[in-house]
Amino acid sequence: MQFTAVQRILGILLMLFSLTMIPPVLVSFWYDDGSAAAFLIAFVVILMVGGSAWVMVQGEVKELRLRDGFMVVVLFWTVLGISGSLPFMLSENPQITLTDSVFESISGLTTTGSTVIVGLDNLPPSILYYRQQLQWLGGMGIIVLAVAVLPMLGIGGMQLYRAETPGPMKDSKLTPRITETAKALWYIYLGLTIACSLAYWAGGMSLFDAIGHAFSTVAIGGFSTHDASMGYFDSTLIEMIAVVFLLISGANFALHFVAFRRRSFSTYFQDSEFRFYITILFVVAIIVSLTLHSTGTYDSWYESLAKGIFQAVSIGTTAGFTTADYSIWPGFIAIVLLFASFIGGCAGSTGGGIKVIRFLLLVKQGFREITRLIHPSAQIPIRVGDKTISSRVVEAVWGFFALYVASFTFMYLALAFTGLDLMTSFSAVAASINNLGPGLASVGTNYASLNDPAKWILCFAMLLGRLEIFTLLVLLTPAYWRK
Repeated sequence: MQFTAVQRILGILLMLFSLTMIPPVLVSFWYDDGSAAAFLIAFVVILMVGGSAWVMVQGEVKELRLRDGFMVVVLFWTVLGISGSLPFMLSENPQITLTDSVFESISGLTTTGSTVIVGLDNLPPSILYYRQQLQWLGGMGIIVLAVAVLPMLGIGGMQLYRAETPGPMKDSKLTPRITETAKALWYIYLGLTIACSLAYWAGGMSLFDAIGHAFSTVAIGGFSTHDASMGYFDSTLIEMIAVVFLLISGANFALHFVAFRRRSFSTYFQDSEFRFYITILFVVAIIVSLTLHSTGTYDSWYESLAKGIFQAVSIGTTAGFTTADYSIWPGFIAIVLLFASFIGGCAGSTGGGIKVIRFLLLVKQGFREITRLIHPSAQIPIRVGDKTISSRVVEAVWGFFALYVASFTFMYLALAFTGLDLMTSFSAVAASINNLGPGLASVGTNYASLNDPAKWILCFAMLLGRLEIFTLLVLLTPAYWRK
């Protein structure tokens, strides 16, 4: 382990992150909300800590190895979560504890969208903007953004890219150079954010709300500037705009790149993962809409369909926006929606969950095993589209799934041990590890009522889900630390 190289990069990344305190300062001055001092102090502290870490080892220029990349990613997200909590702790409104500040920061950066803050409508605009900005930065992964800058500092970035980007097939690059890949991803991300902001603004949101909700929509985060979330606007048009951009953001960004380069919309439907992704959300939306109407939750077909589609896409992509408290809908719907979040978005998207491609491979592997029972000697390859999936990838998917279930079970039991009821414990872990946000029972609207140990467990669950299990757990294995 090259600790000096890790420290050097961590210092650089922290200094870069300190710059993200400047936009909220400008927002604070614009609205004169009195919160500028909190962000200025946070800027100075983070800059000094990062600068000190970098200065001590600035001459230690070494190429990162793969295990160093894992360490940088995990340390950065952990330190970033703590650093990002400074404005919440220093602000006079809201006045929240260290635990709540770290929880809110990690929830934002991991694009989970769980909140412990009640009374969003009364918060200073700069704090509201900062929450949305945290999600936007975390959406594509701030480290991927930094990868585009690190080569200019004499540091290679492929190890960071492989450790950070979501999905089981990480070695395929959009462009020959990793720097260009990172830039391509962020150009797409930025373009979608601008388009989403303009669409929301045209749909009736204020410019402030449009920008804030575009940040969390494209990041599939779920934070809102209002306690009622998307329900505040009471607009079917705005809800459908959200549906469109959530569907786009939940798809593989590499697919967007290829479709744009080919100038062909058909590229999407040639992709097996995308077809499966759309099919799952379509089926869930139909089930939810039919159930809402048949149970009399909403009187008209139009309202049942609109609410069903919005909530299915919002929860299914792990955004977590709500127009109603879905946890008080008929229990069948709440469970269907929560289970849909386990699948989540596509690999290479800003969505959470297990990822559609992994779920697709698990299904195909299951059918292959059934076929083998009938034809024991048959050689049956697993194909996704026209590509045969190697046994190594299939083994990795099963390994991921096993660790996912084991981690979920452990944290579920740990939450129950803190005194929470079983439904709250189950849904809170599901919503955190899937980076969803709203759960059921006591965490249907916010997490303010949870005890501190439960919040720290959920912080770990959010990081585990954001870093896709392996990246975080690999640091806990003895093999990682052997020379």
